Formats: sequence, structure tokens, C-alpha cells
Amino acid sequence: MMPLRLSAARSVTLLGAHPDDIEIGAGGLLLALGDVPGLRVHYVLLTGTPDRQAEARAAAGAFLPDARLSFALHDLPDGRVPARWGEAKEIVQAAAATLRADLVLAPAPDDAHQDHHTLAALVPTSFRDATVLYYEIPKWDGDLGRRNVYLPLTEERIRRKVELLHAGYPSQRARDWWDEEVFLGLARLRGMECRSRYAEAFRCEKAVIEQ
Repeated sequence: MMPLRLSAARSVTLLGAHPDDIEIGAGGLLLALGDVPGLRVHYVLLTGTPDRQAEARAAAGAFLPDARLSFALHDLPDGRVPARWGEAKEIVQAAAATLRADLVLAPAPDDAHQDHHTLAALVPTSFRDATVLYYEIPKWDGDLGRRNVYLPLTEERIRRKVELLHAGYPSQRARDWWDEEVFLGLARLRGMECRSRYAEAFRCEKAVIEQ
């Protein structure tokens, strides 16, 4: 298990239930990982129509332009992942077998969306030797909770994240929650919690202290 130091990451697995989950929850972290030379990234989604999957491919390339990207994009039914638990487990296990990841990003266990929660529950038993950071996604459920790992973000970086979200996911722009105020507002709140202007926040249940 690697220490919590981005420069030590050489291989990263990104897990999302839906297209846009990963970039909403960890777009700033993806931009920071883009500074790591020789990075390999495996990008995995449980659900998505072909059009939405195409958006995800393009967004991943924009957030991580210099990484060696591979994709495993699946089409389980949106909102019905708990009923397809066996297939979801096989997808997560296949992701763990595809890349020996130093770092794994996944939705949080306390996320109220059933697809997110199911994916989060499958991660620990498949990725036993990686540091797992669970990201958060703002939504109407009001499920944002306490976090214990923060990534401070400059104003330039958080605005770049928002710019890429808008550019990468045009299909979502009409949603009432999809706007700059939501994304910047959460980043400002998490930044305040870690004495930064902006930040992304994560949950980590197990980490190694580097000596």
C-alpha cells in the first residue's frame, strides 16, 4: 500500500458507477495526477449508454492528457446496480486484475445513491493492497458527510476542473444541479475545512504512514 503521496503513484484505477461520477468527485485530483510522469490509469464504469460512454472517454483524455489510459466501460442498468450485484462484483474484480494499482478512486460508502453505494462496498475485497480514496458527489439526497483526506486546489485548478466538466459532459448541462456554483461551492467549503481556498475531500479507511 502506497503512502498518501501523489508523486509515488504510478498506476491508478478509477471506478465510477456512471459517466461523470469520477470527474465530479475527483476532477481536481485527476488534474494533479496529470503531473506525475509515466502514469498508467485504468478507467472503469459500471453503467452508461454509448453516447455517455463517449463523453467519459473524451473527459478522461482531457483531464489526463499525458497518462496511459485504458478503459472498461460497461452497460449495467442505471439505478439498478444492486440487483446486478454479481455482475458488478465481476467488473470490480476484473479491474483489480487488469492493473496492480497504487491508488484507487471510488464513490464513498456513505453515498446515498444505490449504484454508488454498491460499487463502494465491492472495492475493499478486490483492492486489498492499494490506497483507496472514496470521493464525494453532491446531489439532492443531501448525503455529504465528514471527510478525512483533503487535496487543496488552486483557483486556477478548480476552475479548470469546472471548465472540463462543462466541456466533457454537455448532456448534463440542463440538469438543475449541474452548474458552476455547485462545484465551486463544495470546493470552497472543503477548502475552508483544510485551511485552503478550495479543495476536494475524500474518505480513506486505511493508509500507510511513510517514515
